Amino acid sequence: MGSIPAKVQDRLVKGIKRFQPILTASRSRDDGEADTVMIVTDMLFEVFGYDKYSEITAEYAIRGTYCDLATKLDGTLQTLIEVKAIGLDLKEHHVRQAVDYAANQGVDWVVLTNGVTWRIYKVTFSKPIDQELVVEFDFCSINPRAAAELEKLYLLSKEGWIKSVLGVYQAQKQVLSRFSLAAVILSQPILDGIRRELRKLSPDVRIDTEEIKGVLSNEVIKREVIEGDKSEEARKKIQRMQNKVRKAKEDEATEQMPTSTQSS
Repeated sequence: MGSIPAKVQDRLVKGIKRFQPILTASRSRDDGEADTVMIVTDMLFEVFGYDKYSEITAEYAIRGTYCDLATKLDGTLQTLIEVKAIGLDLKEHHVRQAVDYAANQGVDWVVLTNGVTWRIYKVTFSKPIDQELVVEFDFCSINPRAAAELEKLYLLSKEGWIKSVLGVYQAQKQVLSRFSLAAVILSQPILDGIRRELRKLSPDVRIDTEEIKGVLSNEVIKREVIEGDKSEEARKKIQRMQNKVRKAKEDEATEQMPTSTQSS
């Protein structure tokens, strides 16, 4: 994801120290949603670096129908932010309406927060529209001296947004997901490799890759990661990648063939 610029890191650390006691006091008072929106707006400005007047807007809050806040860069809508009262436990259905509205606006990212808990979702443009939880953090629990925790804040910062670090983080998380890893393990090149290694153990035993796949699917890998929409999506992605690699190798082999052989 890259290192956090020193100036941004300094602002994040100061923001943590300033807002942790503010949030703790607000939670003890059990402040309502309107007061929480005010605190979140200040956090977007002081912690995450957005200009309060040109890059933070409430114009998408229509009687609470869509979302409470949004961030804009160069006049373009970047994230929709759904804010709940600080004492309210966040639930998946709280973000549903904001995700639907974001999809209609062509916005990829939605944030759900009560000021303390922050969840960043990637909108999935499928049928039906869905969302993927990419990162979650508890602001009051963040240690300002822990680099890994500061990086979570950096994902949502203006500077991180300009460098597209959130998209890179989400892509890395997808690649390393249990669904992707299961799809890779069950792909033909890996099954062939496992078969070769198993034959070294018992050269006289005939082993079929379908048998290996069956054992992996039924006894080694959890069924939940090889069934369902996410596993199917991962399989298709792996297959497309393997087809692309195979075609590139075939094209390279064709180019290396002698001219006389090609013409004949």
